Amino acid sequence: DVSRGDYMTVIGPVGDERKLPFDKIATLSGVKEATMVETPYKLISREYARFYGEPGAHKTVHIGHVHMGNGEPVIIAGPCAVESAEQVAETVESVIRAGARVLRGGAYKPRTSPYAFQGMKTEGLKLLAEARERHHIPVCTEVVDPRDVETVAEHCDILQIGTRNMQNFPLLTEVGKSGRAVLLKRGMASTIEDLLMAAEYVLSEGNERLLLCERGVRTFEPSTRYTLDLSAVAVIRRYSHLPILVDPSHATGHWWAVPAMAKAALAAGADGLVIEVHPRPKEAYCDGAQSLKCETFETLMAELKPIAAAVGRKL
Repeated sequence: DVSRGDYMTVIGPVGDERKLPFDKIATLSGVKEATMVETPYKLISREYARFYGEPGAHKTVHIGHVHMGNGEPVIIAGPCAVESAEQVAETVESVIRAGARVLRGGAYKPRTSPYAFQGMKTEGLKLLAEARERHHIPVCTEVVDPRDVETVAEHCDILQIGTRNMQNFPLLTEVGKSGRAVLLKRGMASTIEDLLMAAEYVLSEGNERLLLCERGVRTFEPSTRYTLDLSAVAVIRRYSHLPILVDPSHATGHWWAVPAMAKAALAAGADGLVIEVHPRPKEAYCDGAQSLKCETFETLMAELKPIAAAVGRKL
């Protein structure tokens, strides 16, 4: 991996660094410093980041006019699944009015049951792309098959890797090659290190436009869909320079729990939130129970502003 700055070029060899003679490399003409990054996740680590940025700096990922990781939280909102042109139009207008900066919506839906709604696929992608063009808003949607990466990338700005595909390494490699921004969700039974190592696959292909997302993990507690691990925000900010977002919708599985967890995530330092919003949740094809109504989302956005201000941030 090679990162070229105005005053310095950083060369990051990927592989078994024990085979490299760092002491000899350090003596070469033009080499300021040669050192080994100790963590198994090299490119996403803060140890590596200090060579091309300010010590402790957090990386900013630019997606059109939206900047993630610069201290101002970004809200990604929209329906779990794209269902119709009317549904997309109604939702995007509502979430933009409330203050969301990115539209989310699933065109491909990997479901536990093979008989459940699997998404509108290509037609759904077209509806998202039309909303993007009409409202000048970036779009985030999930890709589930390496063979679909190119098609999905043509219609959206952020390629989402869902919890079931966090360790789908061929898929991670393809999105890494795509050049599109990537939203990588933590696996439902994965450790934080598992997530960081999965992220390394994307960056090792030269794609540094990567966002991490905590979305809850499976525990023994049955009262929520998953258990939201907010400590992951602090841990990831300590060990990685990548932006970290939180998805309180999938974590809780209940719309009434989403506002509280969204506020907690913002206070914990999350760089953004991923929230499911549907005009009529009871009619949703999937995950209606965890989706906020448009008016509830608008109320939440107003309530998040003083929370952000209290911790020195602006929403």
